[in-house]
Amino acid sequence: MITLEQLKELQQRKEHLFVYLHIEEKREQLKEEEMRTQDPDFWQDAKAAEAQMRKVNGLKRWISGYEAVASAMEELQLAFDYYKEELVSEEEVDTAYNHALERIESLEMQNMLSHEEDAMPAVLKIVAGAGGTEAQDWASMLMRMYQRYCEKHDYKVTIANYQEGDEAGIKTVTFNIEGDMAYGYLKSENGIHRLVRVSPYNAQGKRMTSFASVFVVPLVDDSIEINIDPAGISWDTFRSSGAGGQNVNKVESGVRLHYKFINQLTGQPDEIVIENTETRDQPKNRENALRHLRSQLYEIEMEKRRQAQAQVEAGKKKIEWGSQIRSYVFDDRRVKDHRTNYQTSNVNAVMDGDLDAFIKAYLMQFPD
Repeated sequence: MITLEQLKELQQRKEHLFVYLHIEEKREQLKEEEMRTQDPDFWQDAKAAEAQMRKVNGLKRWISGYEAVASAMEELQLAFDYYKEELVSEEEVDTAYNHALERIESLEMQNMLSHEEDAMPAVLKIVAGAGGTEAQDWASMLMRMYQRYCEKHDYKVTIANYQEGDEAGIKTVTFNIEGDMAYGYLKSENGIHRLVRVSPYNAQGKRMTSFASVFVVPLVDDSIEINIDPAGISWDTFRSSGAGGQNVNKVESGVRLHYKFINQLTGQPDEIVIENTETRDQPKNRENALRHLRSQLYEIEMEKRRQAQAQVEAGKKKIEWGSQIRSYVFDDRRVKDHRTNYQTSNVNAVMDGDLDAFIKAYLMQFPD
């Protein structure tokens, strides 16, 4: 049974959220922004209209999130009062407390996602490391893990590119992930994931270590201006097949985009290669590949800004792109994040997409 002190502490956190999130100001701003959408000519400029609707929906998201917190706290207060009158049980009070705590923690996490790109959809790419079948099997396990995570959070997942492994698993897969704060949460997954297990693909039953890289960038749309030099683009086409060998094409609908450019981060010539096999329509796949190119160039621009900010705010710890971030040791029943030192023994839950605790630990330690 919770204590009065616990109830008061949760009430204070709710009140702090009301202040920190400027809920009253957001309510007034929402009225003004919704008035702009009533203009008869509102949809004549589609890009401007879409940007305005994102602003409206963003305000609604914060307001509804806080209202859910306030409602949960009212229910908790009623349950606590009714318990004194012996109208509800201890278990019912504790259930109400856990529900309110979950709502508050969820909104507190969202409050850490203050950058423009955090609210965007995400592109998540998994690439198997060296190691043949074992590494490719590990990549497919990560694919399933992120699919399950997205299911739990009602995110829409579209496979943009998929390449099967030689014997099992996958060589690479690219997802488009759409949903509330998709990039903001999934950006914490960027890096190298290490698996340690007794491999079913090793005849001697030896313990093996495998690696897979996970890359996450925000999925930008046409409303965000990204400068692309047409002279730097070249294309290849190829026959493609979907996940599991589905949608085998007899024509070359798959596209491979090559973009050569001067990388703003290094000042050196660089190349981005993107494959898209999302549809059987080659022009549509070209369009999707260009969208992914804009997303990667946007990520480079964001990283340039982050590096400039880091120089100003010297002393802040920085997570390097591509660093080993997490180990999954199946035999020892342990998954550990090396950036935050958060770990759990519930390996099965993690592989079923239960990543919230890892994401929360990351956002609390690296809010910027």
